[in-house]
Amino acid sequence: MIDTATRPIVLVGAGKMGGAMLAGWAARPPGAPVMVVDPAVSDEVAASAAQLGARLASEPPADTKAGVLILAVKPQMMGDVLPALAAMRDANTTVVSVAAGITVATLEAALGEGPVVRTIPNTPSQIGRGVTVCFGNAAVDDERRQAATELLGAIGMVEWVDDEGLIDSATAVSGSGPAYVFHMVECLAEAGRKVGLPEDLAMRIARGTVSGAGALLDASDAEAETLRRNVTSPGGTTAAALGVLMNDAAMEKLFVAAVDAARIRARELGS
Repeated sequence: MIDTATRPIVLVGAGKMGGAMLAGWAARPPGAPVMVVDPAVSDEVAASAAQLGARLASEPPADTKAGVLILAVKPQMMGDVLPALAAMRDANTTVVSVAAGITVATLEAALGEGPVVRTIPNTPSQIGRGVTVCFGNAAVDDERRQAATELLGAIGMVEWVDDEGLIDSATAVSGSGPAYVFHMVECLAEAGRKVGLPEDLAMRIARGTVSGAGALLDASDAEAETLRRNVTSPGGTTAAALGVLMNDAAMEKLFVAAVDAARIRARELGS
């Protein structure tokens, strides 16, 4: 059972991802006391904390046990931070990590046994449109899973996998995926420039096209394939372009190679 009536939700790290979660909770309070542990919070984070009524602490208080302990520090800082957090965790504390590459085994070794949720969010979480993929160890029951889903839902959609190894695959698709989309905008704008469009115009319409297509995809119940076909008139301009992109699955093969490279690297970073 999760005790968030007397134990706080403790957010460790209030950078971009931690700050996004705090802002989400300020808009949709989690119904439990919140503590933020960070030595230097921004004015924006301080405002969200004040709106939520969250307590701020510059370092982990040794006299506090967390109901949920959320680790939102950078992976390279985790080794220094974890020892100081051990006193805040016992077997009833649910640990939720949003640090890439930090395995459940690493967290268990540093903080002791108990429920651990490992997650990989992505940067659109900063505007509440993120994708977070989660894995829970054997101690994460349905109640804890639901609690984690509700907390992480403040920054976007939440999905679960039953194999921790799939977190690396999710990292390669959704975690790194926004960068692929941003690069696609760069490539589309450059292609526009090379066919004669002014550089600034090419970038503006490339950005608008990709963000608009994403909004349409989000708003529609239709599959991506159906939306693609809706744009593609037989023998038309879109069909000509797709004949290049889809010839011998050229674009698909490129994405498969890119995602696999990211997956392998994620595994290396976690080892």
